[in-house]
Amino acid sequence: MNRREATAAAPRQRRWILLAPLAAFLTLASVLGIALERGHPSLARVDAVRPLPDFSLRPLDPGSPGLAKADLAGHVAMINVFASWCPSCAEEQPFLLQLAERQEVPLYGVAWLDAPEKTRAWLQQNGDPYVRIGEDTTGRLGIDLGVTGAPETFIVDRKGRIRYRQIGPISPDTWTNLLEPLIARLRSERS
Repeated sequence: MNRREATAAAPRQRRWILLAPLAAFLTLASVLGIALERGHPSLARVDAVRPLPDFSLRPLDPGSPGLAKADLAGHVAMINVFASWCPSCAEEQPFLLQLAERQEVPLYGVAWLDAPEKTRAWLQQNGDPYVRIGEDTTGRLGIDLGVTGAPETFIVDRKGRIRYRQIGPISPDTWTNLLEPLIARLRSERS
C-alpha cells in the first residue's frame, strides 16, 4: 500500500473506531428493550398449576380467626396480598369492596410486611372486604408465594392449587375479562 492509499484508509478506520461504541450501545439497547418488553420472570403470571404453600397466619385482631391454608380448602377463593404503605392497594380497595358486597368469590387478605396497628387503621379508613385476614409481618408467606410487591392476588382452586397470579391492582376490566371467567371455569371443574 502506498502512502496515498494509507492516508485515504486512515479516516475510514477512525470512522469505524468512532462508530463501534455506537453500534455496541444500539445492540445493548435492543437486547434490553426486548427483555423489558417480555418482562422479568418474577413478573410472570402463574401459567402452571402449583400448590398453595402450607401456612398458618396469626389473626389481625386478637380473638378473631387467623388465616391458614385449610381455610381455603374445598372452594375457589382469592387471596389478596396488601399493605397500608402501598398506594396501589388503596387504589384497588374500592373495587375489592364492590366484589365483597356482590359475594362472587371469598376474598382472603394477607397483611404483608406491615405493623398490625397500621393495617387496622388502614382498613378502618379504606374498608375491609376480607372474609379473614392473616398477618404476614415477617414476609414468610410472601416469600413462599413469590410475592414481588403489593398488591398481588392469587386465585386458588378447590384443591388448594394456585391457578392464577395477578400482579398489581385488580381493575374492573381485569375482573370482567380475566378473573371472573377463570373463577367461573374453576367452579365448574369437577374436583
